[in-house]
Amino acid sequence: MMWVLIVSELLVFAAGLTAFLAVRLVDPAGFAEAQDHLFRTGAALNTAILITSGFFAAQALVWRRKQKRMLARLALVAAAILGVVFLGIKGAEYASKAAQGIAWDSHPFFTFYYGLTGFHAAHVAAGALLLLLVAWRDRPENIEAAAMFWHMVDLVWVLLFPVIYLLG
Repeated sequence: MMWVLIVSELLVFAAGLTAFLAVRLVDPAGFAEAQDHLFRTGAALNTAILITSGFFAAQALVWRRKQKRMLARLALVAAAILGVVFLGIKGAEYASKAAQGIAWDSHPFFTFYYGLTGFHAAHVAAGALLLLLVAWRDRPENIEAAAMFWHMVDLVWVLLFPVIYLLG
């Protein structure tokens, strides 16, 4: 069932990114100007944070299968904490946009920006909670399912980051 969820979520994000790219073709200059308001350094840091958290999620399963339950639990908690750090950086970016008077309806770029990154942030929050729940109920199949979801969250960000923040 986890695969059905993952594939369906990937399709939703793919549709959003496809729409973003299609609308960008109509107004490349406006999209580039709007993109200049983004905090690229924070987004790059968030990329490193999510990739590191994905390593911890994967390592948790390795350690659990080797009967190293405490290490597995610590790895899951570390992955979840890094997810919360990601959300903190994303929240600071949103606050910065609000302080600049930039809202979802300021430009079509920001409609997509808030929609896609906000939907992703909701997945990060759900995934961090899932990782914490699995740390408590640390059966290998639970860890595997949570890690699969978390890797989907990582994959989506690895696609969102270059398209939204770097594509010139």
